[in-house]
Amino acid sequence: MAEGQLFTKILIANRGEIACRVIESARAMGIATVAVHSDVDAEARHVALADEAVSLGGARPDESYLRGDAIIAAARATGAQAVHPGYGFLSENPDFVEALEDAGLVFIGPSARAIRSMGLKGAAKALMEEAGVPVVPGYHGAEQSEAHLAAEAERIGYPVLLKAVAGGGGKGMRRVDAPAAFSEALAAAKAEAKGAFGNDEMLVEKYILSPRHVEVQVFGDGTRAVHLFERDCSLQRRHQKVIEEAPAPGMSEEVRAAMTGAAVRAAEAIGYKGAGTIEFIADGSEGLRADGFWFMEMNTRLQVEHPVTEAITGVDLVEWQIRVAAGEPLPCAQADLAIRGHAVEARLYAEDAAAGFLPATGRLDRLAFPDGLRVDTGVREGDEISPHYDPMIAKVIAQGPTRDVALARLKAGLRGTEVAGSVTNLGFLERLVAQEDFRAGEVDTGLIERHQAALCEAPVADAAALAWAAMIALDLEGAPAPRRGFTLWAPLRRIVTLAHQGETVELAVESRDDGSHVITPVDGEGTAIEARWQADGWRLDGQRAPGWHREGQRITLFGGWPLEMELILPGQGGEAAAGGDVILAPMPGLVRAIFTRAGETVAAGQRLAILEAMKMEHALVAPRDGIVAEILTTEGGQVDAGAALIRLEAAEAGDAA
Repeated sequence: MAEGQLFTKILIANRGEIACRVIESARAMGIATVAVHSDVDAEARHVALADEAVSLGGARPDESYLRGDAIIAAARATGAQAVHPGYGFLSENPDFVEALEDAGLVFIGPSARAIRSMGLKGAAKALMEEAGVPVVPGYHGAEQSEAHLAAEAERIGYPVLLKAVAGGGGKGMRRVDAPAAFSEALAAAKAEAKGAFGNDEMLVEKYILSPRHVEVQVFGDGTRAVHLFERDCSLQRRHQKVIEEAPAPGMSEEVRAAMTGAAVRAAEAIGYKGAGTIEFIADGSEGLRADGFWFMEMNTRLQVEHPVTEAITGVDLVEWQIRVAAGEPLPCAQADLAIRGHAVEARLYAEDAAAGFLPATGRLDRLAFPDGLRVDTGVREGDEISPHYDPMIAKVIAQGPTRDVALARLKAGLRGTEVAGSVTNLGFLERLVAQEDFRAGEVDTGLIERHQAALCEAPVADAAALAWAAMIALDLEGAPAPRRGFTLWAPLRRIVTLAHQGETVELAVESRDDGSHVITPVDGEGTAIEARWQADGWRLDGQRAPGWHREGQRITLFGGWPLEMELILPGQGGEAAAGGDVILAPMPGLVRAIFTRAGETVAAGQRLAILEAMKMEHALVAPRDGIVAEILTTEGGQVDAGAALIRLEAAEAGDAA
């Protein structure tokens, strides 16, 4: 293929929303696409969108999406000239880049040399110091003994942050506030890093007490680079981003010039080609300052949050990636780029915010988004959330002429989003977007943790919500039948039993001759709700009824935090099976470790086992004091959601002494 000539066919070595995103840009450019997929992704959205698809094998990433040899074989077999890696999986693997080039294929991304130079955090920081880019005070050396790392932590000054040299996504990362906690934190971080990256080397950094995570989008052609301004990614949980926005709130032109200038120097120092992100940590205690930010790392790939940059610049970053990989120069000069308005992105996950953001699985019985938003997703209504991959459902992006307008549009968009079949963080996101400090632009990486209780508390259905669910249970949600004259009979009265958050509620639904209904708690405690049909639908005590979805006996109400209720049929118990004495697997996963044995006395909250699922480790703890009666699983065993793992029994009087 001649230099500067566009590809005619590319393969996307990824899945989910990023694979769909790349396919859409390639199609707009007239380029054919090849999707790859695991066995469980054979019917996935990215497979359906692509022109061709090739199976890579089993469900686990190491059986499919991490098989570089199989991906190269698929590219050659289908006649693809280039491979786009998306993000994650093989996107920052220099060995894969070299293998592609050896096979005569083009990698749509940076060179193997650039990836290697930025891949190890310690070496990257040393290189950045040479390029005049400010770095966080810390230790990035080769001596890795515990004594040496502890001494460096003392030199830097507590609190410090332990980070895996080869890490990312919050893996292998621990905050340490005092010397007494160092040894345990180091052991945990090293073990997690070894499992995730095969490399347990650590670096030690000064922990910034009011940290803001601000990153700069850069793009290079191997000779020169430009920046596409900054993004603020400070709203995080478990060191993973939740909401991102561009530009950063409170960013002055002076600080922007200093930060973006440093980012361009960093990219040009390694001859960077393609899209990349220079991540900085800033001290937000006194606002953003030109002398108050430091280089953290460079992501040598496209980022999940790239849509907010596209929104404020009007640039299609994927198109740029493809053009530059084909040999074209940078599409424009720095002077041609400008900020237009504000954009905010929220990551919609299948996870239970009220349970500590526990990842979830399930079938998406309902998935719908309102108009006026950009939604990047790799799933459709009816798809399953797999336990094998990241549980992100979609990225929801809103744009406006100002930050206030963008936030208002995002809040309205989240409230209008409908998801049923899997627990999600939808209600948490809507609360977070409306949170007072965030709306004021007073953001830092600890905001969610400080306000977690208020942001994550699952709401209880009020009288109107219960009344509406009762009507849905009786198939009364449609327009009422026309009046048929008067009747001598009393109004029809029916009883509905609903289960909600572990409790059952009995409601009497009285249907009147004029088509209205009155819904009253059977026990007489609570509020009676009148439902009347209006031109725009049902009104409950004057308020419009929310959207809903019913799947069997499960009813979900939308409009903020989704409310789930279960219809209890006559003769069916309203209480869930007892689970206080049995620790169950909250999701499918691998039993990574068991810390107890039969006969051992345990205390409430004591860690009993580790379950690895959805790319994370989850501690399973004793729900109460007791004695371990049985271990019902084994270390290394794969278990299904709901599987019984450990059974407890009450301690005999005197045993707990």
